Amino acid sequence: MDKQNTSAREKATNRRQFIRTVSVTSCAAVTFPWIIRPEVLAASGTLNVLMWSDYLTLGFLESFKDKTGINVNHTPIGSNEEILYKMKSTNGRGFDICSPTNMRSLQWEPLGLLQPFDRSRIKNLNNVNPAMLVVGDQEWNFGGNGSYWLPLIWGTEGVAWRTDKWMPPRDGEIPSYGDIWQPDMEGKTMMSPHSGMLGAGLYLETTGVLDAGAMRKAYADEAIMRKTWAVVTDFCIKNKTQVKLFWNNADTQRNGLMGGGLVVGQTWEGPPITLMQNGAPVQYRAPIEGSLAWIDGMSLSAAAEDLDSVYAFIDYCFTPEPAGKSIDGGGDSDWGSHGYNSAVLGADRFSSLNHSKIFSSVYPGNSLFNLWPWPREPQWYADVRTEYRNKFVNAWLAQ
Repeated sequence: MDKQNTSAREKATNRRQFIRTVSVTSCAAVTFPWIIRPEVLAASGTLNVLMWSDYLTLGFLESFKDKTGINVNHTPIGSNEEILYKMKSTNGRGFDICSPTNMRSLQWEPLGLLQPFDRSRIKNLNNVNPAMLVVGDQEWNFGGNGSYWLPLIWGTEGVAWRTDKWMPPRDGEIPSYGDIWQPDMEGKTMMSPHSGMLGAGLYLETTGVLDAGAMRKAYADEAIMRKTWAVVTDFCIKNKTQVKLFWNNADTQRNGLMGGGLVVGQTWEGPPITLMQNGAPVQYRAPIEGSLAWIDGMSLSAAAEDLDSVYAFIDYCFTPEPAGKSIDGGGDSDWGSHGYNSAVLGADRFSSLNHSKIFSSVYPGNSLFNLWPWPREPQWYADVRTEYRNKFVNAWLAQ
C-alpha cells in the first residue's frame, strides 16, 4: 500500500506492555511438576515492531503473548515514508521488524538497514501464498543474499461512500475515481494527497485528457513523469474545493466516513470494511479504473538482536487461525479486525461468513482481474511525486 500518512498513536492496544515474571522456589520446584512450553523457553523477550497502525489487533497480540511469552512493543505507522524515516533516524536500532510495502524495494536496497531472512527458521513458510513470496525473491533479493521481505497483508485503495447519501451512477453501483471530482461532490470528499492524485490521473486517462497508460509510464522516466504529473496537478488544484479532508491514517478514514458531512472518498479498503462489518451505512468497492493493489510485508532490521523472538512472531503471523481472525474477529472488545486480506493460505477459513459476503460486494464481477498494482518505485519518482503533492496540498491549504 502506498500510504502517505502519519501514525495514530492513540490506540491503547498498540502500546500494551506485558511483564512476565517467573519465580520458582526450590521447594515449589520439588513439589510441583512445573511445565513451560518449549516456544516460551526459546523466545520470551520483547519484540519491537514498526508496523501499520491497524494490523496488529488486540486478540492477535494477546494470543501471541499467551502462546510464546513474548511482549510486542508495536510502534504504529501510517506511511512508507514514516517507516523509512524512523529506520534511517536510528540506523534500525530499536526495531526488530518493519513493514514496507512491496514496491519500495528500490528505496531500501542502498540503505543497508535490513538483513536477509533465514527461511530455514520459519516453520510455517509453506502456509504463505507462493505468488506473493516470489515478490521477495525477485524484488527484495539484495546482492543475491536472499529475500529481505516477506508478504503479510494485501489490500487495495479504491472508493468508499456513504450508502445513505449517495449511489454511484453506473450499472452495478460501480464507482469511479472521477466521482470524487464531480460538481455535486464539492466539499464532500476525502483522499490521501499523492494516491488521490494518482486516482485523478487514472480518471483523466478515461476522459482523454491523458493518454491511456500514462500514469504507469510515468514510473519509467522523470521527464515523462513531470509532463504527466503537471497535468494531474493542474487538474487537482483547479478542483481543490472538492476535497474536505486529507486523511492520514486508518482512523482518519473511519472518522471521516462517519462524520463531518463527507459522502465519498478514495480510501484503503480496511477502514471502510471494518465499518461495514459493524453495520455502518458505508460501502467500499473497486472502481471502474481498477483499485490500487499492494502487499505489505515484513522486513528484518539489520540491528535486530532477539532473533528467536523475531522468528516466533513471523511463524505466528503465518498461522492461518490468528491470521484469519485478524481479518474479521469482531470489535476491539473481542479479537479485533483490520479488514484487509491475508497472505496466509487458509486464513479466510477463520474469518466470518459475513466477511465473505463483504468481499464479494467489494470486488464484484471482474474487479480482481482489473487491479492496478503499484509499480516498483525508484527514489527519484518518490521525490518528484512529493514535489507535485506539495503543490496541491499548499494550494488546498491556501484556499
